[in-house]
Amino acid sequence: MIIQDSHIVLIGATGGIGQATALELARRGARLTLVSRHLDALNELKNTLPNPEQHTVMAIDITSKVDLASLSEHIQAHGKADALINNAGANHFSMLSQKQAKEVEHDVQLNLIAPMLICQSAFSWLNQPGIMLNIGSTFGSIGYPGYTSYCAAKAGLQRFTEALDRELHTTGIRVLYLAPRATDTALNSHAVIEMNQKLGNRTDSPLVVAEHIVMMLEQEISAKWIGWPEKLFARINQIFPSIVSSAIRKQHATIQNFINRTSH
Repeated sequence: MIIQDSHIVLIGATGGIGQATALELARRGARLTLVSRHLDALNELKNTLPNPEQHTVMAIDITSKVDLASLSEHIQAHGKADALINNAGANHFSMLSQKQAKEVEHDVQLNLIAPMLICQSAFSWLNQPGIMLNIGSTFGSIGYPGYTSYCAAKAGLQRFTEALDRELHTTGIRVLYLAPRATDTALNSHAVIEMNQKLGNRTDSPLVVAEHIVMMLEQEISAKWIGWPEKLFARINQIFPSIVSSAIRKQHATIQNFINRTSH
């Protein structure tokens, strides 16, 4: 797609990746509908962007069906969109045995069900041709201790994206999937940051992810994983999962140690 003069709906706009993405898209001449739960943060972000008067904001809870209906009304009132970016997400770093039921439900609701319902809603306000881009995670391809429900939700998001892209092949709408690795955002607690450093897991800046998002939109790439060796591990895990399991087992004591620190 051509980003210049396009209208793009960005869900999860006030997070680290969202802010970097908003800036990159606005610099390229896109008109944005910025969506998150936090109105003050949305207005602050809008005012930092080039041509702030061109962009609109909407503070909603994307897990609320009532709020999603109001989002649809808002977008249609401001003109149909050319692209949707489902970027909202959250995770709880702990063993499944330590998670509260509401944390498991929230992981699945926010990371899987809400993006599915937003894509469904977008049929009424997305132009044809148009693009839906779902932001997943390397953990959608690699089951990792401490992130069971998050891994499950992102794995579901990957398959949902793949299925919907195939379902819509005659409509002119593409449904794309981008899987970042660890990214330097507020989603990561200090314990997670220290664990990644100790294990040698590389972390990208939000700007790196934003640049990949722009590339995905411009080139309409079906699916992409960010980072080496994570993208290799994601592929190996589909064919020889025992190899990845063996590597992660060597990290288990360290992972457990940092989970214990988080739960205290």
